[in-house]
Amino acid sequence: MSKVKPMAIWQHDKVLPYILTCLKDKISEITTVEKIMLFGSRGRLPVERWSELEGKDWDILVQAGCKLKNAHVLVEGDYHLDLLVLNKEHAEKFIKNMKTKELFPTNELECLITKNQENGKF
Repeated sequence: MSKVKPMAIWQHDKVLPYILTCLKDKISEITTVEKIMLFGSRGRLPVERWSELEGKDWDILVQAGCKLKNAHVLVEGDYHLDLLVLNKEHAEKFIKNMKTKELFPTNELECLITKNQENGKF
């Protein structure tokens, strides 16, 4: 586990850009990033209910060219992420019966976040 930055644990505007830029770039130096998905609470709950998750960590699955052991060492100390980096076969098996939200290459949250910001929900 990484050190917690309490005000950024659940805030999508701070955590999602980190996941999609810094963390993705770090993993790309080692192996190809094919997909990035949220699972756990954020994979199940609609975005407009994420404020209920304050204090919960982020569950991130990166589907990559190969599995990385101890992927949590790639996470900066200011973010509380549970990070798994698995190859396609293991990733598909892991999420087989889970509801997830894809962040990369298809960003399923982009239109939802924009819609909620326009409606004053964020």
